[in-house]
Amino acid sequence: MKNFELYNPVNLVFGKNQITKLSSLISKDQKVLMLYGGGSIKKNGVYDQVKEALDGYDVVEFGGIEANPEFETLMKALKVIKEEKIDFMLAVGGGSVIDGTKFLSSAALYEGDDPWEILAKRIRTNKGLPFGTVLTLPATGSEMNSGAVVSRKEINKKLAMGGPGLFPQFSICDPTVVKSIPQRQIANGVADAFTHVLEQYMTYPIGALVQDRFSEGIMSSLIEVAPKITADPSDYDAAANFMWACTMALNGLIQKGVPTDWSVHMIAHEITAHYGVDHARTLAIVLPRAYQYKFEEKKEKLAQFAERVLDVKTGNIEEKASHAITAIEEFYHSLGIDTKLSEYTEDYEGFAQKAAESLTQQGMVKLGEHGDITPEVAVEILEKSY
Repeated sequence: MKNFELYNPVNLVFGKNQITKLSSLISKDQKVLMLYGGGSIKKNGVYDQVKEALDGYDVVEFGGIEANPEFETLMKALKVIKEEKIDFMLAVGGGSVIDGTKFLSSAALYEGDDPWEILAKRIRTNKGLPFGTVLTLPATGSEMNSGAVVSRKEINKKLAMGGPGLFPQFSICDPTVVKSIPQRQIANGVADAFTHVLEQYMTYPIGALVQDRFSEGIMSSLIEVAPKITADPSDYDAAANFMWACTMALNGLIQKGVPTDWSVHMIAHEITAHYGVDHARTLAIVLPRAYQYKFEEKKEKLAQFAERVLDVKTGNIEEKASHAITAIEEFYHSLGIDTKLSEYTEDYEGFAQKAAESLTQQGMVKLGEHGDITPEVAVEILEKSY
């Protein structure tokens, strides 16, 4: 097992009716900017619950943050932060709203001329404007980590950022919100969390028994809960396990001491940047082909996944590994998620080359656990994903 440091200061407040605790988590002396997305929180009751909990607070609102938070929109929010002299931000939404808030946390204290540099130059944020979250859509784990991704449509870019200054001070996770989430977003959440675990698990054996078992437990839980939560989003037990699995998939715990991949994410980001396809669905497009390409390097962990998660008892390593790739793709299909780019757009010819150029421009020329996923390899993976 590799050396590691584990630091996660997020106060996670989980369960029913926890939004009422906002008044004990935010000081009344602070001027609060409440950020949210397209307005679903006003339909599902979360908006009213937050406003009631913050009765008597000085609250400014900013809505309209997109499903893939857009730089231009966030710059408008940044202007509000500076003009209103905001002390604290509250992200009320899913991973996109929280990611956008993390960018704002960094940008609010950034001393450079252009906040886009935080993303373009991968500037690590050690101190940001304080914020908390009220999670309304389980998927990304952003409520308990310090990473974020922001898009900029005008230049077809989707870039990541992070740093220890971008952990939320607290995150409220109430599973009852799941009952109001559309089926498509529930499917996306399951697929996103499942793939997050795979990116940290599906590399090569390193003797990290605890991390492997944690990862396998999360994936097994998602496989078990997926049909339950899609059939009945009001099933509280299913919703609670779904929400907690999504948080645990990317709160930093299972990646400690082990090699991680993340090439699937970096390549998939290019699909969202060019076509606007849902993040989770881009992962489902890229991952099966990436695993087929890197079969020899990943076959031991693929076989282990087949044995422990899928309960496959027969066959050699290669047969079990092949079964694992097929089963993963079938799991995406069971969620109603297509796994070929051509099922999302007819304009895919030549895209792989454009994506490779973008990866090169970003300096992403040695991706994967072995650093051997070059832009040229990304072209081969993407062309097989058409």
